[in-house]
Amino acid sequence: MKKIWYSFRFLIITIAAFAVARCNQKTEAKTAAAVSDNAIAVKLQPVTDTSFAPVLRYSGTIASTTEATLSFKTGGIISRIYVKEGDHVVKGQLLATLDLTEINAQVQQAAQSAEKAQRDVTRARNLYNDTVATLEQLQNATTQEQVASEGLRIARFNQQYAQIRATENGTIVKKIMNEGEMAASGSPVFFVNGNAGSDWVMRFGVSDKDWAVLRKGNKGVVSLDAYPGKEFNGLVTQIAEGSDAANGTYEIEVKVLPDGVRFATGLFATVQLQPSALQQVTLVPIEALAEADGKTGFVYTVNSDQRTVQRHAVTIAFLEKNKAAIVRGLDGVQQVITDGVGYLTEKSIVKVVK
Repeated sequence: MKKIWYSFRFLIITIAAFAVARCNQKTEAKTAAAVSDNAIAVKLQPVTDTSFAPVLRYSGTIASTTEATLSFKTGGIISRIYVKEGDHVVKGQLLATLDLTEINAQVQQAAQSAEKAQRDVTRARNLYNDTVATLEQLQNATTQEQVASEGLRIARFNQQYAQIRATENGTIVKKIMNEGEMAASGSPVFFVNGNAGSDWVMRFGVSDKDWAVLRKGNKGVVSLDAYPGKEFNGLVTQIAEGSDAANGTYEIEVKVLPDGVRFATGLFATVQLQPSALQQVTLVPIEALAEADGKTGFVYTVNSDQRTVQRHAVTIAFLEKNKAAIVRGLDGVQQVITDGVGYLTEKSIVKVVK
């Protein structure tokens, strides 16, 4: 009788355990179904790695390689100015002079000092020959004569450069000072632009990333607002080897061929450069970008469980048609989410659809 009771009891326990297991399976199934119903449907697209030479676009102003700021070597009052803004000048042409009253007096004073020093040397030599003066006295007089002679040479040099002459054939772009003004030594008086014909350049600053791919000889296309619809050939001629301390950019100089068109300093221009150096980038569909802002953005990928996602901060190099070129942030990624990106967060649950 006990055996029957124990068998019956074991059967009841087994049935109860089976019922609990079935209940748990149903609960898990319901939970999974609920998660599946709340999952965000997404689609995946492959990424590709490629070498690319992007077109670089920059703006700047036209300048001449022979432009110069002219000034007086010595200070003084401006006596005469012989040109005005817009005048064409030739090399060596007199542009302005200082009042020479003070400068001529300085030359005369230096000349008299030199004459006195020569007399002192003659006297000291005669006295030395008569054994009245010592050798040291003769040497001191000789030194004073040499100092006075150099002082006269300096005064005459300043007198010669108390005028401004054109250094090249060109145009007076700006007249900074007027007659009667006091010009300090080296103070700008004229800004002159040379007009050799094909010496026009465009200067602008580039980022370190673009500096690394540019080379001398790279070709470009230059457009000027002054001549809409017309394109000019450009050639990279100078690349700075150091950054500008003020803004951290590297100056690039592009020679621009005017092709018979009249140029002027200060014309606004834009250039499109095609670097010869290739850049390694990862191309993703543009739909994969989330929260893109300038050169930064985010891309989502699906984890190995095919349910959760991962958010990647990426650096965007450029946009080309329907692709975005990524230079940082997608190492080792094979696929990115495209459809459904706008609904995702880092805690989202997804289901991948074809």
